[in-house]
Amino acid sequence: MSSPTWRPNRRELLRFAGLGAAAAAVPGLAACGGESVTGGSTSELQFMYWGSSFEKTAIEAMLTSFQDSHKNVTTKPLYTPDDYTTKLNTLVASHRAPDLAYLGAPDCFRFGTAGNLLNLYDYIDKYPGLKDRLPYTYFWYGEDKLAGIQTANEVQLLWYNRTAFKDAGLDVPPADAAKAWTWDTFVEMAHKLTLDQNGKSADQSGFDPTKIRQFGCSIGTVLGLNAEALVRSNGGSFFSEDGTQCALDSAATVKVFQDIADLAYKYHVAPTTTQLGNNAPTTTVQLKTRRIAMVADGQWDLLDMAQSDLDFGMGVLPRYTKPVTIGQGGATSIFSQTKNKDMALELYLYHNDPAKVKLFSDGLWMPLEKKYYTDPKLIDLWTKNKAHPAEFKSAVIDYALNNAVATWTQSIKNSAAISELITPPLQQVDNGKKTAAEVCKSVSQKVQPLLKGSYPQGDLS
Repeated sequence: MSSPTWRPNRRELLRFAGLGAAAAAVPGLAACGGESVTGGSTSELQFMYWGSSFEKTAIEAMLTSFQDSHKNVTTKPLYTPDDYTTKLNTLVASHRAPDLAYLGAPDCFRFGTAGNLLNLYDYIDKYPGLKDRLPYTYFWYGEDKLAGIQTANEVQLLWYNRTAFKDAGLDVPPADAAKAWTWDTFVEMAHKLTLDQNGKSADQSGFDPTKIRQFGCSIGTVLGLNAEALVRSNGGSFFSEDGTQCALDSAATVKVFQDIADLAYKYHVAPTTTQLGNNAPTTTVQLKTRRIAMVADGQWDLLDMAQSDLDFGMGVLPRYTKPVTIGQGGATSIFSQTKNKDMALELYLYHNDPAKVKLFSDGLWMPLEKKYYTDPKLIDLWTKNKAHPAEFKSAVIDYALNNAVATWTQSIKNSAAISELITPPLQQVDNGKKTAAEVCKSVSQKVQPLLKGSYPQGDLS
């Protein structure tokens, strides 16, 4: 989201921008009895968001449900699938900001520090439903300043085609973080799952890397969420915790970046950027057509997986020294000029409660509150259905609760400018034109002047 004309794709949506959800009664709101706290005249709440047509339908249903259960309030969806930031900036500049809106991390911090957003920290005691959420889901811009919270949670996983593993006579990827494959084991499995047109695997003599019909794996780009998880697993990070030092040239980061590039250009077990193409099919299609046997991607893919006839499975990412996944999702925030703060807060809590929106049970989103990861009855509320496979509890719920860390854009200042600077050169690693060591050293030197520190993190424990 580095420019006003930024248009999110699916992966960017989940990295920078939260996708809405809806919610049931929340502790601290019961006294309202489902009625407007203002009584009297009717007020309107505008909710600005983007997403697919499926998400549009779900959000509109959530807003209608909220309106039906709260007297003296109307809701107005502002569905904005294109030029989102441009249109939002125009509304804010003309003093017509929506009451609630999806925001990518850079915009969330930009509006928050400028005073355009309601500081949710001031309402934690009054609305305790804001408090008990997974630590990495908050957008802090100071120890007592909270610009927003993720709309929904997501984590990175390892998806696979069960039939591909069965045909190869291999055990499927572990769904338990404690049993996560090492990187070397992952690469070994990728070799066995990569097949040329004659059926030879990449670890067999006579394998033809110029005629591959099934790749063993796909991890994504070196600047992507999967790479960040692997770097953290290797004991590294993209930037120092205080946001003053670039760590892209650290040994831990360089090794992971080069390992990812080697999958395609050294071992030929993953598609190159050229082979993948600019308009690559979805993860579900790649697995279903057996173009790729296992793909590291977000939990959100479950929505498509569950609606297909693909015999899929989900496991945890491979590890280096410890199992790590990235927890992410963009923010939903409340603009400070809202005329009805309490009702806006009620809608805020309502919009990401798993009891009110199907996007949780359908597999697109994960809850924010810890209780949905620890209480068996509440876990069943959103996962006891056909969409969620048996391994979901360990591969996703336990993984998110115990092994997830926040992506760097959720704490490092000036993230939009930094992303814009580091993306083009790191693409040279992705396309095999340069080694990770030479690119990362150059990038680190260039990005250092852009580092302005990190946002102080609050503590609600």
